[in-house]
Amino acid sequence: MAFKCEIPAKSTIQIDDEAVRITRWDFAPGAVTGWHEHGWPYFVVMLTDGTLRIHDGEKVSDASLKAGQSYRRLAGTKHDVMNGSEHPVAFIEIEVKRPDLLKEPPNFVP
Repeated sequence: MAFKCEIPAKSTIQIDDEAVRITRWDFAPGAVTGWHEHGWPYFVVMLTDGTLRIHDGEKVSDASLKAGQSYRRLAGTKHDVMNGSEHPVAFIEIEVKRPDLLKEPPNFVP
């Protein structure tokens, strides 16, 4: 159900409060997140061009994405994600825990 790889992607949590968790993910070529299930709906914003190779437990598919491109997925998504590019790839993942609490964030900087 997961890729066989010894290179873990690096996750850096930037914000984790009651409303959201924002994580930067950095992948060396061939690096993987490891098999996981998302407990909340989430958005991804690419920081670099790259190909994300997605293993959903049954099949593997490639998504070629450009820097600045974004997408969203529902809670309950299960997968393993690999950098299918020949260069490092990075993206920001925004998990929405409590949309009712998303007003003005406590660390808002205009």
